[in-house]
Amino acid sequence: MKKITYVAVGFFIAIMMLAASTFTVDQREHAIVFRLGEIVSIKKEPGLYFKTPLIENVRFFDNRILTLNVQEADRFITSEKKNVLVDSFIKWKIIDPAKYYVSVKGDEIQAERRISQTVNDGLRAEFGKRTIHDVVSGERTEIMQILTERADRDLRSLGIQILDVRLRRVDLPKEVSESVYQRMDAERKSVANELRSQGFAASEKIRADAEKQRDIIVAEAYKEAQKLKGDGDAKAAEIYANAYGKNPEFYAFYRSVEAYKNSFKDKSDVMVLEPTSDFLKYFRSSKKKKE
Repeated sequence: MKKITYVAVGFFIAIMMLAASTFTVDQREHAIVFRLGEIVSIKKEPGLYFKTPLIENVRFFDNRILTLNVQEADRFITSEKKNVLVDSFIKWKIIDPAKYYVSVKGDEIQAERRISQTVNDGLRAEFGKRTIHDVVSGERTEIMQILTERADRDLRSLGIQILDVRLRRVDLPKEVSESVYQRMDAERKSVANELRSQGFAASEKIRADAEKQRDIIVAEAYKEAQKLKGDGDAKAAEIYANAYGKNPEFYAFYRSVEAYKNSFKDKSDVMVLEPTSDFLKYFRSSKKKKE
């Protein structure tokens, strides 16, 4: 019974020693093997590895692409001495675990602090050379490329690779934005007033030209109408003259009959005349004939 117990204990101890002597490196990480606090090897390939129990220990570091998001927008000054607020993020990864451990003690927070400081220094230098228009839209892509290359070059000594620096948002501070908006609003209103005055002047010109054309057309039409009327009166006078020349007595009678008709259109019409008036000439003639 005791023999079986000793065998079980020995087997358990063997398993414990084996577990303490091996470690596994995942494909998403690197491993550094330390012996009494000193680095003895670096394991970058995934797999099963051995170490000396109690003397050697292992630390693991993520080898995936990491993202550093700036929590609050930083303020920078452009060449025009204008403040801008910049919101950015950085893509980075650990490429040399030994340098990374020596430089920042393997502390990711400390590493991100060094990365932020390096990128901010680059931003301050690049923004100080450019205007607001350049950093907002004109040279934004160029700035990001320069920052990525500079930060990567400076941080290689820490065992870190900078893959990308992105300017997510570049805005003016609230007080500056309000003044810019007010200036733009005033400029737009000035342009609108100028265009409005130009439109009013153009409309007055068009209206005056239209009225002039109308007066010309009316005058021409009146002239033509008077000419036609004159021609008609002349033609009518000619016809009357010809008719009067052919039978003056009948023409005089016809004119008198027309005058009678126009004078006595209504039963209430009343005229007071002398019996010997020329207007009643043909009434008298008719009366004499009947007698």
